[in-house]
Amino acid sequence: MQVRVSCTGGMSTAVDFWFDPSCPWAWITSRWMLEVEKVRNVHTIFHAMSLAVLNEGRDLPDDYRAEMEKAWIGARAATGVAEVYGQEPVRSFYTALGSRYHLRKEERSIETVKAALAECGFDESIAKRADKGGFDEAMRASHHEGMDPVGQDVGTPVLHINGMALFGPVISPAPRGEEAGQLFDGFEKMTAYPGFFELKRTRAVGPIVD
Repeated sequence: MQVRVSCTGGMSTAVDFWFDPSCPWAWITSRWMLEVEKVRNVHTIFHAMSLAVLNEGRDLPDDYRAEMEKAWIGARAATGVAEVYGQEPVRSFYTALGSRYHLRKEERSIETVKAALAECGFDESIAKRADKGGFDEAMRASHHEGMDPVGQDVGTPVLHINGMALFGPVISPAPRGEEAGQLFDGFEKMTAYPGFFELKRTRAVGPIVD
């Protein structure tokens, strides 16, 4: 199990979280993890993956292919933030960009990425570099670091905990308070068993973001 020293001097569990900023399901799970941090001794470390990379070479419907084209800039910009400022500030950039994408329904554009960078006090030129393909090599490396251990038959979110990688959980809406903590307790126990692979039921609701 990965641990880190918390601000109170104790040891906290480190959860590595891979996200594509364009995915509403990853956004919901990320909000759950931030809620978990309030009720459990856990720290989430955010990393970029790319749905566009995941879907390269696949036969996609035209509308989904168009969405993938819009997804590149967010994942590259998140990687750029990590490259310039370190991994920890990625969480604040993801919150700023994800709020624009999923709550305000803003375009997945260079202007939106610039606004998120500015909100965080980060260099806005990261957006221009990302739009022109910058940070691509590092983004692909981050993508494979997160996705290779869990396989190519899943998407985002992906969490690494207890030395194991799992897709999910896919939830809607994100639980709050102790309910969030209890869900994490169950998730942590499942990841601890190396023979666990899958639990699933049909989604009856769409992504409820807040």
